[in-house]
Amino acid sequence: MKKVMLVTIFAALMMISSAAVAQTATGTLTVTATVNGSIQLVFNSDAAGVALSSGAGTNTATLAFGNVSAFGAISAGIVRSTTASNFTVSSAVDVQVAKTNSASANYTLKAQLGAADAVNTWSVGGVAVTNAALSTLTATGAYAANSNFPVAITVPFTTASGTLISNTINYTATAN
Repeated sequence: MKKVMLVTIFAALMMISSAAVAQTATGTLTVTATVNGSIQLVFNSDAAGVALSSGAGTNTATLAFGNVSAFGAISAGIVRSTTASNFTVSSAVDVQVAKTNSASANYTLKAQLGAADAVNTWSVGGVAVTNAALSTLTATGAYAANSNFPVAITVPFTTASGTLISNTINYTATAN
């Protein structure tokens, strides 16, 4: 009986001592990352133009000319010219391209209309823009600076009063 009691005590002590021993594990995590250079394009209101109605400081903005006409009053910030058969309204719009982790000295900026416009003529920064292909606005844009690229729409005198003109202009900046 004494032996059974000693074996029981010994077994109990063994269980207590094995439970008291801390369980540990180790591991090593290797972490890697490769830094890629990147550029960002944002639109800003230009003090000489119509303020962007939404999206200033982002890459998705809206320029709302409001009511336009060949003659009479127009909103501040709109420049207008007329010929014998049409009128053109334009507004200054700033485009800013920033870079990080890049040795690029400058960038190329291109634009293209989102949809065909069979009636009106569009230009950005004095360069004709259509939906057929990207048009180069500049081949040597300066980073981290607002660059003014006025948006202009030429409207024929034959356009009916109340006609809504709407399109998108897609910009692409590419690091050189």
